[in-house]
Amino acid sequence: MDILKSYIREGEHQTQDFKFRVDDSKKIARTLAAFANTDGGRLLIGVKDNGKVVGVNPEEEFHVIQGAASLYCKPELTVKTQIMQDDHKLVLEVTVDEVENKPIKALDDEGIWKTYVRREDHTLLASKILIGVWKMQKNKIATPQTFDENEQLVLQTIKEAGQITLSKLYRVTQLKKRYIDKLMVLFVSWEVVNMSITPSGTFFSIVKD
Repeated sequence: MDILKSYIREGEHQTQDFKFRVDDSKKIARTLAAFANTDGGRLLIGVKDNGKVVGVNPEEEFHVIQGAASLYCKPELTVKTQIMQDDHKLVLEVTVDEVENKPIKALDDEGIWKTYVRREDHTLLASKILIGVWKMQKNKIATPQTFDENEQLVLQTIKEAGQITLSKLYRVTQLKKRYIDKLMVLFVSWEVVNMSITPSGTFFSIVKD
């Protein structure tokens, strides 16, 4: 019980989420996948967003979680569960480890497999640049000593903007989208450019020395 209370005092954050109950396997699959694609995480089922313990039937919730992890996550996710207790109320703790081979995808309501990440207490869609960076990590390319004219144009545009979205970068530089996408994957992989995924969008900025 003391462990549960200490978890609840932390509130919701990047590696912890509260759920009153789980009644939508697809929706919970997105949270599980987001944890796996980020830093891992913990679900406390039977706890309201405000931290109030309401309790659940752990067996019922377990079946929904198992279905979400096996049917609506690709590749299938492995989750660990344990039952926690606060007075006479039961809470199901579900933990997910960060996976090495990203991404884990989750099925959305339209039947499309999408990639999600966790940022603070939000489950967000991963940007195509981040997905490209994950692929790059399997086959690293050394950072060049110098950049050509177009590469310098992109870097200068980002620097002058302070932070910029991909769509604005397309408009300002007027370079081909596919070229910029490839370049941004390289820049982020080389840690020349920082990428920040937020609820209001994905922003790029120059990594300061």
